[in-house]
Amino acid sequence: MKMYRFRAAALFVGVALAMAVSGASAQIVIGQSADLSGPAAVGVKETIMGSQLVIDHVNAQGGVHGQQIEVIRLDDGLDPKRSLENTRILIEDKKVLALLLNRGTPNTLAVIPLLDQHGVALVGPSTGAMALHKPLQKNVFNVRSTYQREAETAVQHLYTTGIQRIAVVQADDAFGRDAMEGASRGFERAGLAPAVLALADRSKPDYAAIVPQLIKANAQAVLWIGSGTAVTDGVKALRAAGSAAQIITLSNNAASGFIKELGSVSTGVIVTQVLPYERALGHPLVKEAMALAQARGQTELSPAFLEGFVATKVLVEALRRTGPRPTRARLIATLNRFRYDVGGKLDVSYSPQDHTGIDYVDLSIVSEGRFKR
Repeated sequence: MKMYRFRAAALFVGVALAMAVSGASAQIVIGQSADLSGPAAVGVKETIMGSQLVIDHVNAQGGVHGQQIEVIRLDDGLDPKRSLENTRILIEDKKVLALLLNRGTPNTLAVIPLLDQHGVALVGPSTGAMALHKPLQKNVFNVRSTYQREAETAVQHLYTTGIQRIAVVQADDAFGRDAMEGASRGFERAGLAPAVLALADRSKPDYAAIVPQLIKANAQAVLWIGSGTAVTDGVKALRAAGSAAQIITLSNNAASGFIKELGSVSTGVIVTQVLPYERALGHPLVKEAMALAQARGQTELSPAFLEGFVATKVLVEALRRTGPRPTRARLIATLNRFRYDVGGKLDVSYSPQDHTGIDYVDLSIVSEGRFKR
């Protein structure tokens, strides 16, 4: 098992995943279990970069009420069983105050019993699973919009552009089934049915079986519900088979690394987004993130970077409001009466009855190696 500690002097650079520990002991310890080595690692790396930028800035300003923040990150390889064990270690052994940006729908659902048992908040899970919104999960505080809304928006967009034969490749797991519910509403509103629905193993999709189904259906577009390399490798296989179908996928793939992995077949791929355009420098949130990034020598942001940035801003603000001696219970109490503009009138608000977060969905298209809107 690998453990990654990131503090004021440590930030992801390139693809390095190294352990960095400063001399002083942190007074506020946060935990994260995420895919640092598996199919979603490229996007996770960028999300962590955005998150760590906030933490480094806060620590450099003296911390929260004079207390430095440390995040202990454990690699789960997108395996729910490893996520569960990582979370047990973080909560029971490492005594973390809260969890932040855990990645993956099955992974997050797997750890909810532990959150409830120990009364630990998970802020900004990096998943849009509806099961984390309804029914309300008392210790999960969502920041981003749902996959269901993204998938419904994706199908509606394709329909409004005149596309009728829309195929779906769906990861055969909790994430895929959840997103498919939203896609189904989109198809129903459009008066359509999927040209084909191909189920894909989460970690090892059988492209030799999937691609011929898409070709046979003469799909004009494919909504590809999957993570990282499961999608990029599939798109490459589809293009190698001669299909020019429009590809659209969800925000879990909204990372610069996703574009790089697609390589020569990236142009024209549509990706749904859950935050404002990362190049809209007039937007207060983007302007803030870019200013901090440039101070660290980084010249570009990505959607995944912004997701980590925003979720961590929410946690830090909740810590500030909780006071100088935060406990797990006090932090949850703060979050349950929380309203915060993360920038540009993007409100995150929670109550004991609603842990939804931001309700925002947009579309981007890959062009010249970048997301554009």
